Amino acid sequence: MTSTLTTAAKIAANIAPPVAHISLCSPPLNVIDIPMMDELSQALADIDARPDISVITLRSEGKAFSAGVDVAAHTPDKVEEMLTKFHGIVRSLVSTKKVTIAAVHGLCLGGGAELAMICDLVYTSDESEWAFPEIKLGCYPPVACTALAALVGQKKAAELILTGRSVTGREAAEIGLATRSVSASHLESSVQACVAQLLRLSPAALAVAKKACYAWDSMHFDKGLARAEKIYFEDLMKTEDAQEGLRAFMEKRAPKWTGR
Repeated sequence: MTSTLTTAAKIAANIAPPVAHISLCSPPLNVIDIPMMDELSQALADIDARPDISVITLRSEGKAFSAGVDVAAHTPDKVEEMLTKFHGIVRSLVSTKKVTIAAVHGLCLGGGAELAMICDLVYTSDESEWAFPEIKLGCYPPVACTALAALVGQKKAAELILTGRSVTGREAAEIGLATRSVSASHLESSVQACVAQLLRLSPAALAVAKKACYAWDSMHFDKGLARAEKIYFEDLMKTEDAQEGLRAFMEKRAPKWTGR
């Protein structure tokens, strides 16, 4: 079996049929900026077009899975492009027939947590840190607002989104945000064991079973995410507090909320 390695500026894609391994390669925090989004989108499109691939793993280099989407991309002149591209990646991961597996270590925040949570299977190190901290910037996470309740329940989702509090990988697994929590030293072997188990199964059956698993949620996900995007553009980004939160973060100071 041959394998090819494709490396771009922000990601690496190791294609070894029937598995494709995608790594975020922008250490130390693997912030998801627009160039990384473009590379991820292209890699996923290329992999999705290959019938010899049945499993995709998503991991990262450095000390964090991802600290989230680049805050600088949330400014009024960039936010629509940013959300459109990021949500395009999310939709690609949701719609692909391949089984997707995320391997999470270190920080897994905001858009990084959204990217991981929508994978089919999620393995996380016990001490990793998960959070949706957008509310602390006067914003909210549209993908989490759309899909998190289906994973952890409405009340827990509301708590995570409305308070921005962080949870360990162990708690993420306990509440259903991740599939399983393991020690950091066993993270890679746990993912590989899962991949090995999947490769013993029929790729056709896995693809159809995945489609059936999400039959109910998929009816609502696209409409829900589109609605969350619309509210983000038309309501949130017009508030003074959203602009203040982003400015305060960039200026490394506490925000001064006005409630407007």
